[in-house]
Amino acid sequence: QRQLAESGGGLAQAGGSLRLSCVAQRSIFSSFIRNTMGWYRQAPGSEREPVASITGDNSRNYADSVKGRFTISRDNGKKTAYLQMNNLRPEDTAVYYCNMITYDGQTFWGQGRQVTVSS
Repeated sequence: QRQLAESGGGLAQAGGSLRLSCVAQRSIFSSFIRNTMGWYRQAPGSEREPVASITGDNSRNYADSVKGRFTISRDNGKKTAYLQMNNLRPEDTAVYYCNMITYDGQTFWGQGRQVTVSS
């Protein structure tokens, strides 16, 4: 069983919205709440880049390109992180990856979800 299971994403028109979810399947609650969750994306021909992150105490960071449009959140009871993407642009088209950094320094990645925004 993979540690991080992603869902959501898909196809949207410019100006539309999509949501991504990421469940930490093998984490227990007491450790998950201490982990930092994040989202990265990788467009064709480009390097993987950070999009947003949220710490265990809900401190959030965003890439400048998504500030005011994307919102990262977490539900510790469900061991899940979310990325709500509003006002999507064609340049948001990419494969989005969930990332988890544990309190003891381990890093995990999701399998990636395609997000495609048409103009």
